[in-house]
Amino acid sequence: MDAAPFHAGEVAVQARLGVAERMDEIGRRVVRDHMPEQHQRFYEQLPLMLAGSVDPTGRPWATMLVGQPGFVQAPDAWHLTFAAQPIPGDPAAAGMTPGAPLGLLGIELHTRRRNRVNGELEVVGPEGLRLHVSQTVGNCPQYIQGREVEWVRDAADTRPRAIERIDDLDGDAAWLIAAADTLFVATHAGAAGADVSHRGGPAGFVVQEDERTLLIPDYSGNRMYMTLGNLQLDGRAGLLFIDFERGDLLTLTGRADIVWDGPALTALDNAERAWRFHLDEGWWLRDALPLRWRFRDWAPQNR
Repeated sequence: MDAAPFHAGEVAVQARLGVAERMDEIGRRVVRDHMPEQHQRFYEQLPLMLAGSVDPTGRPWATMLVGQPGFVQAPDAWHLTFAAQPIPGDPAAAGMTPGAPLGLLGIELHTRRRNRVNGELEVVGPEGLRLHVSQTVGNCPQYIQGREVEWVRDAADTRPRAIERIDDLDGDAAWLIAAADTLFVATHAGAAGADVSHRGGPAGFVVQEDERTLLIPDYSGNRMYMTLGNLQLDGRAGLLFIDFERGDLLTLTGRADIVWDGPALTALDNAERAWRFHLDEGWWLRDALPLRWRFRDWAPQNR
């Protein structure tokens, strides 16, 4: 890339942590405005992609687009099409309109492969979605737990069997969070667009501080700090927890504060920093996914 690969929020975090010059050099090689051939083919064989959208009030939501392999197509290096619709009742759908930013993450849990692509929606209609790509980058396999996936019903059947609004993280929500070893986070930074990212750790790596507050560790990664950079510019985030055995989605939106140091970090093994999430609104989408996953093995970082 000839242009600077990172926006002001990302550069501010990198500078605070002493890696801005080095990441500018690396970013110009690995952050692209198009999809390499191997990324295009990778997306086309996936049964799902994670997505991060921004609703009309500016709140990020993380979600999933699902279809039989081949439902994603890359007609060229600058476009992706999706023969799929948002999950019915999913609040993320409100942000999937023509001209809206959309962050996407292609991930294969059984191979621990993942790649990120962000852009702007050009078409949203009954046939699906079309994205114009503005930024792509490959991600490392760290902290991804190995899971094998299988279909349990038709790929087009993403109708939740129940939809429930939640205002507090108690009951089933608290149970799912306490057991979680994986989550996905959506953020955005105004004109810089939307983004969705993976976070993983040992079971219980997310700490629930009270009925509306979570503490999420930030482990060593690729030093790009795309999520933290977005939070520097707009301190809102959307979280997605998946019940891999039941096909449930717990989707949350709220505000996030970066925890750079202090006593809160002492309870988080191996965390370099953390961020504290404050719930504004959440939804259960019960049995929304036509997929299930079987746990295979821990990421090497969590063994």
